[in-house]
Amino acid sequence: MKKHLLSTSAIALGVAMAAPATAQQWDMNWGGFYSAHVGYADIGGTVAGPGTDFDGVNIFNTGEIIFSPSVTLDNGMTFGINVQYEAHTAGGGIDESYMSISSDTLGRIDIGAENSAGYKSMIGAPTVTSMWINSPSASAFIPRTGVNTFRQAALSSYTEVAGNNDTTRISYYTPDFNGLTVGVSYGRDGVTNVSHNYGLNKNALALSDVFDIGASYSQSFGDSSVTLGARYGTGSYAPGNPASDPETWGIGGQFSFAGFTLGASYTENDNGAATGVGDQEGWSLGMTYDVAGPWSVEALTYQGTIEAGAVDNDYEAYKVGASRDLGPGVDWDLYLVMTDTNNGAATADGTLLGTAINLSF
Repeated sequence: MKKHLLSTSAIALGVAMAAPATAQQWDMNWGGFYSAHVGYADIGGTVAGPGTDFDGVNIFNTGEIIFSPSVTLDNGMTFGINVQYEAHTAGGGIDESYMSISSDTLGRIDIGAENSAGYKSMIGAPTVTSMWINSPSASAFIPRTGVNTFRQAALSSYTEVAGNNDTTRISYYTPDFNGLTVGVSYGRDGVTNVSHNYGLNKNALALSDVFDIGASYSQSFGDSSVTLGARYGTGSYAPGNPASDPETWGIGGQFSFAGFTLGASYTENDNGAATGVGDQEGWSLGMTYDVAGPWSVEALTYQGTIEAGAVDNDYEAYKVGASRDLGPGVDWDLYLVMTDTNNGAATADGTLLGTAINLSF
């Protein structure tokens, strides 16, 4: 009898504790994306020497399942989380994981493992197909040499300080003021990727005290629209590192009219070496056009450089493509990509003809 009463009490307590959340109606959102690419690549340069064979058909898949439940309280505050589960890593894994607190008057606060406010404020050249050249994606088919850094300007407009990625940080975004939003981020460390950062000695960290600020502006004028973005970030290297503190900055924008969208960006990473070796810069330029009906087309380029002393490391990429809307959350891509990379001693170039089916849900 006593056990029965205890069980009944526990059930009643559980119902009582759950009632406020149920009354506020949690929205158990989830979604994600999945892209499947099939392409044929023809590879040249010194990497394609005797004993190598990079040519031919290859397959590249990428995707995430994103859980984003949230609840809006009677006072207008919304609390939620965002957890992104990778669909194509060796053992699975969490890509980003953070809590958000927001309201119309407060703006939004993000706490957890996520890209910085500066990163999320940037704008690059527009694209309609899912094989990005403003990122390392094309290396799934075409090898690179000399340009292998991540989240830095030689490969992408979307940079982070010293290439940090999804580290634990707190970010604040202002409410939208007539299309203008400003965000700031702080992370104690810049080296832990989606993991706890308790007990971290900053003096033993490769990168710490990472600060970012970004601003974005978006506005429509009749049938035209403009989107602008800018960012700055800095951090601190460990004591004893002779390099000065790393920095990154960038600016970009897009302008749309009559079905056309034109866009460009310029970014830099100053990684602190006195000689400038390791510093990076990159720019993008492109145009898309929404054809009457289900098709959209694109033409764009990304150009990047890493300072390497006597001979710089270079990355050049060009893409033309078309995307057809097949239905809600389903589209079909066709694209041609050409890239050329070198590190002074070795070169890699290639041409990729590919197609993809993209699902978003």
